[in-house]
Amino acid sequence: MNTEQTSFSTKEIAVSFLQLVASGNIREAFQKYISPSFFHHNPFFPGDANSLMLAMEENATQNPNKVLEVKHAIQEGETVMVHSHVKQHPDDLGGAVVHIFRFEDNRIVELWDIGQAVPENSPNEKGMF
Repeated sequence: MNTEQTSFSTKEIAVSFLQLVASGNIREAFQKYISPSFFHHNPFFPGDANSLMLAMEENATQNPNKVLEVKHAIQEGETVMVHSHVKQHPDDLGGAVVHIFRFEDNRIVELWDIGQAVPENSPNEKGMF
């Protein structure tokens, strides 16, 4: 196990994972935080770690100036939920994204992600965030 991460909460690990991925350091994020038994529920890719990592690398190549702003991070037991505003580039309206992580032994073993585009016009004066 990576001793560096033992001093961090799973909530901090989840946020660090997302920040590394958004900054283009996908392989580092996977090496530091993903369990060998990892699987995910993104419906657009096979459920294994390698296919998701490759898709994230492709996205990082296409969007090298991605912005991720964490709005909320909530931990309950071995589950962490992170609500973020993600933009593919700084001028993009972006989307609201919720990542749900399940941990075992301070490693990410399962991941869900749910997103909603930020509309150009909305009647909600409070906004999405």
